[in-house]
Amino acid sequence: MNEPAETRSVVIEREFAYPAERLWRALTQPHLIEEWLMKNDFKPVVGHRFNLRGEWGGVLDCEVLTIEPQKTLAYTWNFSHEDAAFDLKSIVTFTLTPTSAGTHLRVEQAGFRPTQKQAFGGAHAGWKQFLAKLDDLLARAS
Repeated sequence: MNEPAETRSVVIEREFAYPAERLWRALTQPHLIEEWLMKNDFKPVVGHRFNLRGEWGGVLDCEVLTIEPQKTLAYTWNFSHEDAAFDLKSIVTFTLTPTSAGTHLRVEQAGFRPTQKQAFGGAHAGWKQFLAKLDDLLARAS
């Protein structure tokens, strides 16, 4: 039986009271990414393959797809798992838009299959936690 090709996306949007340049650094510098997201070997270069290593022991296989400094960053976010409900091939896209109060950040993780309800819900909660940590990091870093 073939699974439907349609997928779902988690979208979280948040306003930060900081300029896009500051937010961009937190999204693209490995030591800062580690503080709000996960341990990594990220490089802001299209085609660069890297891993995100979660505290729970999971490893995400990623590849940088798009870099538009201070505007857009996209990379694959793939997690191999023997249970199809958690075996994920997705793309995370960060879109920064300057506002009068700072920067609007839109995070979209696309690629959840209809059978991945638990992974979808986990990603939604996870991104909210990650962005709260990002806000804390930005508040500390001057």
